[in-house]
Amino acid sequence: MTGAGYAVIVLLALLLFGGGLLTGRRTARPVRTSDVGTPVEHATFETLHTASLAAPPLRAGLTEESARRSSRRLRSLLGTDALCLTDRDRILVWDGEGDHHGRHIMDQVQGVLATGRDTAFRSECDDLDCPLRWAVAVPLTVDHRVLGTLIAYAPRESAVLARAAGEVARWVCVQLELAELDRSRTQLIEAEIRALRAQISPHFIFNSLAAIASFVRTDPEQARELLLEFADFTRYSFRSHGDFTTLADELHSIDQYLALVRARFGERLSVTLQVAPEVLPVALPFLCLQPLVENAVKHGLEGAVTSSRITISALDAGSEAEVVIEDDGTGMDPERLRHILRGEGGKSTGIGLLNVDERLRQVYGDDYGLVIETGIGAGMRITVRLPKYRAGVHGS
Repeated sequence: MTGAGYAVIVLLALLLFGGGLLTGRRTARPVRTSDVGTPVEHATFETLHTASLAAPPLRAGLTEESARRSSRRLRSLLGTDALCLTDRDRILVWDGEGDHHGRHIMDQVQGVLATGRDTAFRSECDDLDCPLRWAVAVPLTVDHRVLGTLIAYAPRESAVLARAAGEVARWVCVQLELAELDRSRTQLIEAEIRALRAQISPHFIFNSLAAIASFVRTDPEQARELLLEFADFTRYSFRSHGDFTTLADELHSIDQYLALVRARFGERLSVTLQVAPEVLPVALPFLCLQPLVENAVKHGLEGAVTSSRITISALDAGSEAEVVIEDDGTGMDPERLRHILRGEGGKSTGIGLLNVDERLRQVYGDDYGLVIETGIGAGMRITVRLPKYRAGVHGS
């Protein structure tokens, strides 16, 4: 069962428990005329609202901060006197009364951490005024790994609390699993960006510096301008913050890249840019277009080609921005292109195309992969569609 499906089941269980618990509380007093809906509907809303407030902190993983920020909501869901969250080594938070029980709690949950099974136990408290006489401990498990425990305390043994603690703990596990997925996604994106940076050819860097050096004596001002372009291009390409950028910044970096290429090839390379100002603020994955332009330069000038023309357009298409990168170079066999986009082209073949295609699909969905038109001797036309607005995608 997927994490999302499991989350639905756990949430339904929470609603049933919370609805019954809060309905019992509500029927003990008159319903106000200002209440919306039936007592059951209102109890359901309160349970959903409490769960929604507890979820965001847990999406950061099981830490002292996330435990502190979510514990009060979790205890409210359970309606218990005290609640404790631990990792494998220590107490992360104690919410409620009787925090003196924390002195022995890690010894009491060692069996839960070792076996991954729920356990109930008497608190064995020497304080006669302490109401906490019974507890249930439930493991917090992600990918078959026990990360910690959730312990709920009560004045007396309660089968209802034991079951509820299990359901709440499983809901917490779903949030922690989503946190793990978020971390994995971030690591994957960082790895893909490192791969793109590694693709910035050492030959390109060497040739750029050589081209700059050739202007030092004949045209010092041109050499200075190219050196500044090179510095800005490398600074942008190797920046360490943000998964996303704006179309304006990406196109500016591409312009710097092309200035360095033109310094080397001169009139052999002709570039036309057509950009609609209204699409410049659109956010997109960092280093998403530059590899496509590099591919156009490579295929436009490889072999015996004496000159090449590259056209780059970024136009308004309603709810989307449409970026088209086209060259009149040697093109590619469509079957070979299909192999590249399936990851079958080898480590040194088409890494830029594959990387960009995968990242676009990961961020926007499969409908937003690269659209490539090509043929042997027919050049290549790559179309990228970017939604103008997408939750979680913000330029930095």
